[in-house]
Amino acid sequence: MRKYRIRIGLDVDDTLYECNSYALEIINRRHPDEEPIRLEEINGWGTSGRHPEERIALYSDPEFVRTQPITAGAQEFVKKLSQIADVFFITAVPACCMSARAERLIQDFPEVPVRNIIMGTRKDVISLDIMLDDGAHNISSSRAAYPVLFRKPWNANLSGLLSVNSYDDFLHFCEMVRNSFSEKFPRLNRGGVLCLVGPSGSCKTEIASALTALDGFEKPLTSTTRPRRKTEGDEAYRFIGEGQFIREMNEGNYFETTVYSGYHFGTSEKDIAPIVQRGHVAVIPIDICGAITLKNLYRQHAMLVFTRRERAEAIKSIISRDIDLEDKTRRIMSLDFEYRNSEVCDVEINVTDIPSAVAEIVALVRQKP
Repeated sequence: MRKYRIRIGLDVDDTLYECNSYALEIINRRHPDEEPIRLEEINGWGTSGRHPEERIALYSDPEFVRTQPITAGAQEFVKKLSQIADVFFITAVPACCMSARAERLIQDFPEVPVRNIIMGTRKDVISLDIMLDDGAHNISSSRAAYPVLFRKPWNANLSGLLSVNSYDDFLHFCEMVRNSFSEKFPRLNRGGVLCLVGPSGSCKTEIASALTALDGFEKPLTSTTRPRRKTEGDEAYRFIGEGQFIREMNEGNYFETTVYSGYHFGTSEKDIAPIVQRGHVAVIPIDICGAITLKNLYRQHAMLVFTRRERAEAIKSIISRDIDLEDKTRRIMSLDFEYRNSEVCDVEINVTDIPSAVAEIVALVRQKP
């Protein structure tokens, strides 16, 4: 009997072809006397940033669609993906641009059958196993079993959605899904990375603190732009400004970065590698995007633990925190998305109290092969 091949849908603009960056390149040439518009200025979907109408008008220009640059690595990415799955292009372009879009896709990605090119704006009616898209509205309404957000500046403020930072992370995620019933359980008894994944209010930070009080567990110092809470000391995070974080990220100082509730978080290999080399476990409370990146890097030496807490208790915890109302609202609204992330973690624990949760995790980590 033929083994089932998973069906994967790929958005096109800003996933396979440069769209916003190409539009800004054109607009900046049109306005040479102005300070160039940076991609980071597009911090939301639709009319954000300078000259938004001019930028959006380009998306309906067939010549723009015909000449969009291919994102670096996109062709090799699609080739690799086609080896493990049936790939579909799910692309929303105006009718006047459909021919140009189809011609480019057929030319640039010959391994994907023409019949697998699907055009239209109703991505919510398409049923797939996995979907990759940079539009959060498409991900939140997707019928895919695993809708995955491709992290970009315009969706950086969103929390909770299953997301990836790169093609490599997405490929590894697809392998995780495909091999979910046959992969060996992670082994951390000789060192590794423990990712605590769960929604706000699920006690990730408290569990991490309790674990790192035990022998063999250490918390690497993650950098963040989040303001320091009253109860936090220098050992909690490396607190830095957004400007410094962006500079360090562009310089390649972090091998994993993510955004949670509008704040940047970054982990450096120099902070994790020594812990693992000592045979200890690096404990990191992290969102699913960063967890997938670490899983991609450490493979069988990374364990993703989903911390589930009753929704009402999680909401109470969020409400009681010393954070602004907008941040509380974002965290509560993202709960449903975050609970879905349990499906891609190695194990799920129900958090009723911290000691019991810690004991359960320690047992998982210290079990022998």
